[in-house]
Amino acid sequence: MKIICVGRNYAEHAKELNNEVPTEPVLFMKPKNALLQNNHPFYYPDFTDNLHYECELVLRVCKNGKHIQEKFADKYYNEISVGIDFTARDLQDKQKTKGLPWEIAKSFDNSAVVGKFIPLTPETDKKDINFCLYKNKEIVQQGNTKHLIFTFDFLLAYISKFFTLNIGDLIFTGTPVGVGPVEIGDNLEAFIENDSLLEFMVK
Repeated sequence: MKIICVGRNYAEHAKELNNEVPTEPVLFMKPKNALLQNNHPFYYPDFTDNLHYECELVLRVCKNGKHIQEKFADKYYNEISVGIDFTARDLQDKQKTKGLPWEIAKSFDNSAVVGKFIPLTPETDKKDINFCLYKNKEIVQQGNTKHLIFTFDFLLAYISKFFTLNIGDLIFTGTPVGVGPVEIGDNLEAFIENDSLLEFMVK
């Protein structure tokens, strides 16, 4: 099982971190040990002092494939959830300044928190899905797929040019504007439309 993540897929988020808006998807990966599910608590790691939440829609791959054509891409995923891509922002900034890879800031244990998956049906308008994140019962992020730079189907096709997709792989599709820090004791709850699919504590 692979966790493939897309960076800078909402223009306003790219701008808030002073990054260029990409012309091709920015990809990075997280190992299996990064996955945290079932609303288990997240334990704040001791190697960072500036841990940020990044709320994202997450797709689950349902069919093996490589070199997938975009027009067939929707056959390769059938479930969606909401997740948190935790980022040690201080480590990321340090690594980026040195021109070094930043896996230590993005791919550490339990850094990919994923909620309950729900089916995508033929009636689902994938170009108009609302999602949001609450921190301590106050909304901190809101997104809609109409603001994606690269659509779900484009992402599947693009990713599959480089990596064979396997059943069960997860794709974090990017975070909207509004990322920010968490502290020990925070409660995070994430929704797709009106469905609460993820809720956990930071300990």
